[in-house]
Amino acid sequence: MVSSIRHWCRVSRLIEEGTGQPKQLTMRLDEQATGYRRGQFSPTHLGKAIFGENGFDPYLDDPATLWLIHWQIATNTNQATAWYWAFNVLRGNQFTPPIFTREVYKWAQRQKQSMRPVSENTLQRDVNCFIRTYCQSRHSDAVIEETFDCPLVELNLIAELPDGSGYEFQRGSKETLPIEVVVWTLDAFWKSHFFRRDTLSFSDLMYAPSSPGRVFRLDEDTMTAYLEKLEQLTTGALQYDETSGLKQVYRHRDFDRMELLEGYYG
Repeated sequence: MVSSIRHWCRVSRLIEEGTGQPKQLTMRLDEQATGYRRGQFSPTHLGKAIFGENGFDPYLDDPATLWLIHWQIATNTNQATAWYWAFNVLRGNQFTPPIFTREVYKWAQRQKQSMRPVSENTLQRDVNCFIRTYCQSRHSDAVIEETFDCPLVELNLIAELPDGSGYEFQRGSKETLPIEVVVWTLDAFWKSHFFRRDTLSFSDLMYAPSSPGRVFRLDEDTMTAYLEKLEQLTTGALQYDETSGLKQVYRHRDFDRMELLEGYYG
């Protein structure tokens, strides 16, 4: 169980492995290290903010935290290949496990230059795990909190088809997804993929890999409703505008996206 917790904390980028030697090379066992060795782990900025001392949501009570964790996993190409492919590469809205496995394996083979090698057997296990991440166990009639299902089931992102032949993404508005999380991911996406640009198109925010629209499976009306609140929420740092049919977000200045989360969690 400890290994599993560590694995998923790494995949969701809540912890990271140390790469350097400790600043104090000699210390007693009861002294606190000021650095860490390879093989030891330290919370990331987001991990510490959520689960650290006086963290935003240390007991994982708020759905906003689940959305953040989902985004962290679904944009992690190397450590969550099946998750990344499903939310960022897969074009259709429905899928079956066999076709899913075959297509993600072919895609992964084409990414050898930028991704770690992955075996077909590993992907098969990953696909089964992916489905269980978002779909409640078929045999369970209990409420989610009383089962061993993944907490991300609560997001209702994927549902099994009525005839049991496959699965379908639930596209549209997300009642539990706060705008602060959308803007946090928007800013992270922008800086990771378009950091030299001062404008970002509506199309990029909706359909580009790792974009909020793609990862959260939003529809265009829902995304527009979020973007119309950008200027007020960021006190003018970001602004959405529609001129002559051209929909774009403008960055007028930088801002601290962690302050948005602080404001939300209060």
